[in-house]
Amino acid sequence: MTMTDNDCFKDLKFLVKSFIQRRNWTQYHTPKNLAMSIAIEAAELMELFQWYTIEESVSMVASNPDLRIKLEDEIADILIYCISLSERANLNLEMIIKKKLNRNENRFPVEIVSGKLGPYPSSEK
Repeated sequence: MTMTDNDCFKDLKFLVKSFIQRRNWTQYHTPKNLAMSIAIEAAELMELFQWYTIEESVSMVASNPDLRIKLEDEIADILIYCISLSERANLNLEMIIKKKLNRNENRFPVEIVSGKLGPYPSSEK
C-alpha cells in the first residue's frame, strides 16, 4: 500500500501529536520553545560534521554507520519539532512546503542557477 504525501503528513502529525499529548507536554510546546528546539537540534546536526572537510563529510555519510544513526536521530528531532510547530501554528505543512518550493522555482530558475552556487539575481524571499 502506497501513501500519498497527504497521508504521510497526516500519519506523522498524528504520531507526533499523540506522543506529545500522552506525556502532557503540550503546555511546553509553545511557538517560542519549538522554534528554539529546532535551532538547538539543527546545531546538534551541524556538530556531527564540525571540524571535518567537505570531502570527509561526504565520505562519512556514505561509510560510517554510527554517524548515519546519529544523522537519522538529529534529522528526526528537527522534523518532529517542525511538525509540532506547524501544528501549534495551525499551518498546513504540505501546502506551505509546496508554496515555498513554487516560490523557489521562480527565485532560482534552472536555466540561470543550474550548477552554480551564486550569487543569484536578487528577488524577494
